[in-house]
Amino acid sequence: MEYDYEWFKKGIYDLTKIDLNAYKEKQMKRRIDTLIGKYEVKGYDGFLALIKKDREALDSFVTYLTINVSEFFRNKDQWNLMDKEMVPELISKFGKNLKIWSAACSTGDEPYTIVMMLSKHLPLNQINVYATDLDAVVLAKAKAAIYDKKEVAGVPDEFKKKYFTETEDGRMKVSSEITSRVTFKQADLLRDPYPKDCHLIVCRNVLIYFTEEAKDDIFRKYYANLAPGGILFIGSTEQIVNYKDIGFVRKNSFYYEKPKA
Repeated sequence: MEYDYEWFKKGIYDLTKIDLNAYKEKQMKRRIDTLIGKYEVKGYDGFLALIKKDREALDSFVTYLTINVSEFFRNKDQWNLMDKEMVPELISKFGKNLKIWSAACSTGDEPYTIVMMLSKHLPLNQINVYATDLDAVVLAKAKAAIYDKKEVAGVPDEFKKKYFTETEDGRMKVSSEITSRVTFKQADLLRDPYPKDCHLIVCRNVLIYFTEEAKDDIFRKYYANLAPGGILFIGSTEQIVNYKDIGFVRKNSFYYEKPKA
């Protein structure tokens, strides 16, 4: 079985360039076993053979691999801190043309939340957010910007009235005023280049699936690609244990700064 999984990881890398060695093995095997059962194939070799020829099965695998609970204004205390402290600080340091990256943006809830939050401080035409995710399926949903009502339940009324309209089938669509401020791109945190000189990097509730070695590598790359004085914003239950070794200053449990030289 171990040999089969090692062979499977190599096959996945050859097919997708996704390195499963960077993900926690127990969690990953559990997810893959669920898909093997769903598609009624025999073992890792059967599943690999399936996704090599079935694009839908491959997309399901990548989506399941990167599954992430995503919702607008998730963990409101964090967004309140961004509104009251982080954004004013960033504007005072860098001016109004902020370079912002939403890494592992999933279905778009996070980058659209960022734009709405920033709209309290800046004109919309000065806001630009770069958003990436490994999964093409969730990126398609992000670009469509249509959500079930329960997905937008956390949106403050002022934003809901201003930036959402109800569709004929009772769902909620984000206005082009907001969506036009976000640029989406498919990218892998483990192997693709990072945008340089960012003022704010937001990566929340994603790295829990990675090994400690992979997390350390990603955090170091975030640090290298932040402008001096820039901020890394992570999930409320996440932490960077070795933040001092990397060079960060911890401002809060989920809010780290790259000090100015």
